Amino acid sequence: MFTKLISRLSTSGQCAKRTFLRNYSTKDIKRFYKNVTVTQGSNGYEINLDQRKLKTPGGNLFIVPTEALALAVLNEWESQEDTSLCNISIDNPTHRDKVTTINGMLEFLDTDTICYRMKEPEDLVKLQNEKWNPIIEWANERYNVDIGLTYGIGMLNISKETKQIFTQHLNSYNELALFGFQQVIETLKSFILALSLVDKKISVETAVSLSRLEQDYQTQKWGNVEWFHNVETYTSEAKLAAAALFVYLTTNSETSNSKRINRMT
Repeated sequence: MFTKLISRLSTSGQCAKRTFLRNYSTKDIKRFYKNVTVTQGSNGYEINLDQRKLKTPGGNLFIVPTEALALAVLNEWESQEDTSLCNISIDNPTHRDKVTTINGMLEFLDTDTICYRMKEPEDLVKLQNEKWNPIIEWANERYNVDIGLTYGIGMLNISKETKQIFTQHLNSYNELALFGFQQVIETLKSFILALSLVDKKISVETAVSLSRLEQDYQTQKWGNVEWFHNVETYTSEAKLAAAALFVYLTTNSETSNSKRINRMT
């Protein structure tokens, strides 16, 4: 699955990631370096442009915790793409701590897209049940929680116990991964779909499709501007792929014997 995510990043991901935070987008840069290398130090992995250590827009030394993420960033710099998620997580321009980030993520649970249902028309109700119910059932079983449904304008009632379980789960992620996880949630407008994607229950394409189920139903019924619909879908998929890959790389501590890493002694 993540091989496919990397493929998407190399094509349309660059444009989508730049929309995450305008001030942290990387403008087209005239290449001023010949070689990009990764150095392993005591605090993590650094990126070197020739003999210069890479820094974030905020002036901090660019250090990431895993070799996999460092190599992904190296590949981006070799092709002159941006590394906005890394920059944001290191600089933390909004000064959020871990508790604040997690609380913000859990707010999406109260308004989760796939928990709010229509009572009509019948074909839409059937479609929601067929596509969304299995995801909710999976989440309830996987995390031993009880997420229900609401209809019309009714508010969703999420128990304190359920929120405590998810809080504990999110706390298992490091702060870097939470930045990516939050973007997954914000892109999908669904906490539950985000969980299923990060847990590799569903693919990026399926996650976007499920998050757009009602919108796609309406466009199929009433028509749409095909090219605009496709661009919107591809943009969402690319942005989601970037965020999901970021979560994976910041939590995957496996190392390799790559010759592209200079080990400090």
